[in-house]
Amino acid sequence: MPRPKNKTELLEESQKQYNNLLSYISQLSEEEKTKPFPEGMLNRNIRDVLAHLDVWHKMMLTWFETGKKGIKPDIPAKGFTWKTLPELNRLIQKNNEGLTYDEVFISFGLSYQEIRKLIISLSEEELFEKNTYAWTGTTTLGAYLISATSSHYVWALKIIKKALRETKNQP
Repeated sequence: MPRPKNKTELLEESQKQYNNLLSYISQLSEEEKTKPFPEGMLNRNIRDVLAHLDVWHKMMLTWFETGKKGIKPDIPAKGFTWKTLPELNRLIQKNNEGLTYDEVFISFGLSYQEIRKLIISLSEEELFEKNTYAWTGTTTLGAYLISATSSHYVWALKIIKKALRETKNQP
């Protein structure tokens, strides 16, 4: 499906890509779920990828809540810019490395439900009309939510498949 252009498409595509990701992971052995990724990859395993998604869900929810109060949120996070995303993503990985796969998996599922509730609670106009929220500038809230959900799940699935393919090819 092309990039969602309305609330229905956003809900459907985010659910579809979330299900694709979880379906793929569910077919993996316990060893594959926890196996280290090849050297040089930021995310060291599937837990790290899911933790990354979970933190981005939570950041998105915080941006919305902060922006709703009329305060400009720190986007992407306090002390970071879009140009320093690699540093932020390394910090996310470091901050979550002590968690178990199961802890991250559960948290990711819960934050996904929160994002979904947010989308459901908003009108078509709130999601897809430009200049609805001062903090989103000329970007729609829907575009932020697409990036935090369906697009991010597609990225995650590609990273996981690539890492597992590369580890199978290692001696």
